[in-house]
Amino acid sequence: MKSSTRRSSPNVTLAVLVLAGIVFALLQSLVAPALPDIQRETGASESTVSWMLTGYLLSASVLTPILGRLGDIHGKERVLLGVLIAFGVGALISAVANSIGLLIVGRVVQGAGGGIFPLAFAIIRDEFPRHKVAASIGLVSSLLGVGGGLGVVLAGVIVEHLSYHWLFWIPLVMIVVAAWATWRYVPESPVTAPGKISWVGAGLLSAGLALVLVSVSQASSWGWGSPRTLGLIALGLAALGLWIRSELRVRYPLVDMRVMRIRGVWTTNVVALLVGVGMYSSFILIPQLVQEPRSTGYGFGASVTAAGLFLLPATMAQLAIGPMAGWIERRFGSKSALLAGTVFGTAAYLMLWVAHAEQWQIYVASGLMGAGIGLAFAAMANLIVTSVPQDQTGIATGMNTVTRTVGGALGAQLAGTFLAGQVVATTGLPAEDGFRLGFAMCTAALLVAIAIGSLIPSRRRDGGDATTVPAAALVETRA
Repeated sequence: MKSSTRRSSPNVTLAVLVLAGIVFALLQSLVAPALPDIQRETGASESTVSWMLTGYLLSASVLTPILGRLGDIHGKERVLLGVLIAFGVGALISAVANSIGLLIVGRVVQGAGGGIFPLAFAIIRDEFPRHKVAASIGLVSSLLGVGGGLGVVLAGVIVEHLSYHWLFWIPLVMIVVAAWATWRYVPESPVTAPGKISWVGAGLLSAGLALVLVSVSQASSWGWGSPRTLGLIALGLAALGLWIRSELRVRYPLVDMRVMRIRGVWTTNVVALLVGVGMYSSFILIPQLVQEPRSTGYGFGASVTAAGLFLLPATMAQLAIGPMAGWIERRFGSKSALLAGTVFGTAAYLMLWVAHAEQWQIYVASGLMGAGIGLAFAAMANLIVTSVPQDQTGIATGMNTVTRTVGGALGAQLAGTFLAGQVVATTGLPAEDGFRLGFAMCTAALLVAIAIGSLIPSRRRDGGDATTVPAAALVETRA
């Protein structure tokens, strides 16, 4: 029997959620830098090994909103524990795998971890004192960037000194601890939603997301204008259209469209997509830029491990900004914090676009980017939480996570397309213009994010009063 006394401390619960969040973010980012080593050791083709990312991306995008909704209905702690168990099983499969097929299967199972952040936000909203909600959500939100940056840094060290199997063994230990601590210390949900999962809606949403993400993920190979790419995108959008129509007709929808049409929700989701474009593009562009030979005139000839260190300022900035985000939002409001984050991000990408000849410029831009992403992620989570009814927190934050993931997939593929399309004929290496185009795209995405973010309604109650949403907020959606 769990001790109710030990389970009553928000600080202990927060520590458990922090551990769960950071291991998810770590495992999400550890794999990409190690793909060349995995390809070499397994003898797989480049297109096959890329499914370690694509399969994970598809699984996480499909499962995240469903798991968020299951948490709203059946209890966040119970579903979080199940998510961590599935996440651990996926890590174990990949850890023992010696074939690319089994590695991909493990990554697909790991996609269940996408439910960790939405469930964590919902638990914080349900359990924590009002004055601690914003700061706690800010801290947990920052972990996505912190873990992502650490993953890029650690991946090179692990594959150079151990083997790719340890990319999964190390997180698995952390997952086991997080699962035990969740069972032992995280309180059961006091707030649940009536109803059941709309499996028709879940199927249509899954099909739509899968078709769009497969087309985007493979666009650099198939061609953005190819019939296969455009056809899958069209089919995906059609499935999403049918999903929306279905959700409006059923008694218990997977996603309440009235909630999704709240101005504070849809605007925040669009900003999440655009910030995802910038963040995931930069995680590809910066390491590749600094690894290019010095003979190119713009690269620094860094090793895989050294390349990851160029993202260390971003990681440290996010780690520093996470605990501060709650105070910033209480003092100035979540909207102001989000806009400040997107301004920092814009400055970082603009600097990378026009000035990347010296290493210190990369480090400064990396720090600015980390501060911007940290502020933006924290503010987005709080904006969603304070905009929706309490029993819809899981699904609403889950959809926000999905939009950010879709943006990341789009940005990463566009960045790869720019680099592949701008190649020096004599060396076969990406030309500097390819990197410039990539950073220009990131700058443009963040500028649009600033414009959309300015449409978010201002609230002065960001100090944690996130337990109720006025009926007027839902009436607003009909305007």
